[in-house]
Amino acid sequence: MTPQGGLRENWARPFLFLGNNPISLIGGALTTASAMILIGFWVVDVVARSGPASPYVGIVIDLCLPGLFILGLILIPVGILLRRRRLKGAGQLPSEYPKVDFSNPVFRRGLDFVVIATFVNFVIVGTASYRGVAYMDTPNFCGQSCHVMHPEWAAYNVSQHHTHVACTECHITAGVQGFVNAKVNGTKQLMQVVFNSYPRPILPENRVPAAAKTCLHCHNPQQNIGDKLVVSASYGDDEKNSITHSLVLLHVGGRDMRGSLSGIHGAHLGRIEYIATDTTNQAIPWVAKENADGSKTEYLSSDAKAPVQGKKRLMDCIDCHNRAAHSFDTPEEALNRAMAAGNPDPALPFVRKEGLALIKATYASQPEAESKITAGLEEFYQKQHPEVLSGQRVQIDQAAKALVAIYGVNVFPFMKVTWETHPNNIGHNAYPGCFRCHDGSHNTADGKSINNDCSICHNLLAVDEVNPKQLAELGLQ
Repeated sequence: MTPQGGLRENWARPFLFLGNNPISLIGGALTTASAMILIGFWVVDVVARSGPASPYVGIVIDLCLPGLFILGLILIPVGILLRRRRLKGAGQLPSEYPKVDFSNPVFRRGLDFVVIATFVNFVIVGTASYRGVAYMDTPNFCGQSCHVMHPEWAAYNVSQHHTHVACTECHITAGVQGFVNAKVNGTKQLMQVVFNSYPRPILPENRVPAAAKTCLHCHNPQQNIGDKLVVSASYGDDEKNSITHSLVLLHVGGRDMRGSLSGIHGAHLGRIEYIATDTTNQAIPWVAKENADGSKTEYLSSDAKAPVQGKKRLMDCIDCHNRAAHSFDTPEEALNRAMAAGNPDPALPFVRKEGLALIKATYASQPEAESKITAGLEEFYQKQHPEVLSGQRVQIDQAAKALVAIYGVNVFPFMKVTWETHPNNIGHNAYPGCFRCHDGSHNTADGKSINNDCSICHNLLAVDEVNPKQLAELGLQ
């Protein structure tokens, strides 16, 4: 017998005969359909040369479809073994397996089943893959499919980006490199979630791509914005929750039509490098700026105790706008803004003082916070101002809900996200921000400091005044 004949007699015929069972046929159809879809994705990748539109397509290509392919391969021998055992037990296992004959109705029905099942699976798996890729490109998938992203999801939903900017537009760059990085990071994060080894809290650690590859598709930092008036309200801890206002004229600046640079943006449009000694870029002991003639001026913090070591980074928009779509408030800012909107009602005695104490307290979970904040506010008015509790119960209940909502979008105990976990580098009131470099202690070798003249960036028109005249002049009061 020739080798070909032996292979046909010993392997091909038994395989085809025993493989003519529902389990093996379904396995073959799954394997064929998933293989065809995988090849289709690979062809698109080669033709497009830049990877799929969604970086999360890697989950489908690298996990789901290969999983279906392997499942199909496993089902084929499982079905064969089960049928062989059943036939052997019934004494029906043939001593000589039938030849492959297309005129054999049994063989033909099995082949028809494989063809039809493959087509059906191709349509089902292909449609599911397409819909899966489309869904994984949405903010809902990024924020809600993974519970560890709840803090970022909550902050995203109260940002200006949530109505028109998807997560992938900021976190993933176009091209092959961005696609590969997304798949590598995504696989790593998936494994961390599966094995419960993900960091708590999740810190940026410079994971956001440079603004030139993402933000600047929509924003133009060189546009001359000029000055911007910022009006803020603050409430006191007294019984009347006394309100004061602050007005700041920010010199945002930019590049004007003549090419001149001015303001905050203009001062930072040049090439500036820095070294940070922490993962959140809050400690910056070394700064260097490239001058117009190509020379470089280096500044070293007087707090640096040893030669500064670390990776040099080129200053980018996101070094200041680091919480553009995931900004977490300080408790004071959040409560002031809520009270300015009317809830909690500023007419409730001491609501600012008591509300602030309640949302700053430590709770084991958000449900516990909801329970204790609600009970705590009611208890305060019951003991200290029972007449207010009886006369303004509706306002107190609304105030409690507002405090719970403030806490709920800023503090996440299960992820160890507290009020100060994610510093915002815009400004310098709540966090170091600008003062990371403009603190007066970053000096050159000959004693020159990075400019920290407040008037270069802003003018304080009013600071915590009850009735600033500027508001009246602008018709805002």
